[in-house]
Amino acid sequence: MSERASDRQGTTGSPDTPEAIMDATYTALCDHGFADLTMQDIADESDKSKAALHYHFDTKAELLLAFLDHLYEHVTEEYATTEGDDAVERLVGFVDSVLCRTDPEEGQAFQTALLEIRAQAPYVEAYRDQLRRFDAFVRDRVEAIVSAGIEEGTIRADVDPADAAAFIATLIDGVNARRVAVGETDGGTRRQFLAYVRDHLVAPEADLEVEG
Repeated sequence: MSERASDRQGTTGSPDTPEAIMDATYTALCDHGFADLTMQDIADESDKSKAALHYHFDTKAELLLAFLDHLYEHVTEEYATTEGDDAVERLVGFVDSVLCRTDPEEGQAFQTALLEIRAQAPYVEAYRDQLRRFDAFVRDRVEAIVSAGIEEGTIRADVDPADAAAFIATLIDGVNARRVAVGETDGGTRRQFLAYVRDHLVAPEADLEVEG
């Protein structure tokens, strides 16, 4: 079992729980990617045998769908609220928190695996449905923050929250894809995002500074 998996078991339960299987799946995805991942790889990251994994999940596809569901619950809980004195600060904080990771190497490995899963979505409806949930969550969170900003007067009244949410969700997807595909990490996209917030979202009368 890897150090990453054993570290997480201290907070997510014993090695005999389905939660531990999710931890092992995460680590195995980071190490092997989606295409080459096997049930044995996941078993190797846990204290379970391959046969024990099949007791909980009949196939790798079933396990990965359960993992995506588990990941969705984790993401929606972690990013359900965002700190900030106003909606603009909360919006920038939300985008930063979604994109930035404390361990860039592990984060990129996981994003690579997710990109592989996304590539299967046009052909596997179950994957497509799960990924739509993630997209809807991001859009809903951004739309709620922008709507709150319009009400509090920090975001322009003529901004359409749904349009802003669609643009920002697309930007987040694009950043993650480019990081994986071409290793783009120079921060240029973030500067452009902040310029978009300053020029198109912040209400002139709000007198807010959007710092990079």
